[in-house]
Amino acid sequence: MKEVIAVVRMNTMNQTKKALTEVGVDSMFAHECQGRGKGLVDSKILAGAKAGYEEAIALLGENGKLYAKRMLTMVVHDDQVDALVQTLIEVNQTGKPGDGKIFVLPVSDAIRVRTGEAGEKAL
Repeated sequence: MKEVIAVVRMNTMNQTKKALTEVGVDSMFAHECQGRGKGLVDSKILAGAKAGYEEAIALLGENGKLYAKRMLTMVVHDDQVDALVQTLIEVNQTGKPGDGKIFVLPVSDAIRVRTGEAGEKAL
C-alpha cells in the first residue's frame, strides 16, 4: 500500500476528482491549504527587506504570498500508484509555477474501523 499526497490548484479539483474516479480511485481526503513554492523570493529583495528598505518590504509581501491550494490524500494498492500519479500530472500540469507537488509514501497498515478489516482488505 502507498499513500499519495497531491497538492493541486483549487480550480482543478472537479477535473481531478473525475479523472481519479475513471482510473479507479474513488476514496480520498481533501484539505484546504495554502502554500507557495521555492524560487519566488529574489535574494536581493530579501536582503533589502532585511536592511529595512520599504520598497523591498512591499515587493517581498507580494512574492511571499501564500496561495490557496487543495491537498489530496489517497491510500491505494501498489499497482494503482503509477496510474494515479500519471493522472494527477495529466490533469494538473500547465507548465507554469504553482502546478503542485505529488508525494508517494509507504503505508505499513490500514484498518477499517467499522469492520476491523486490516491491510489491503481495508482499502
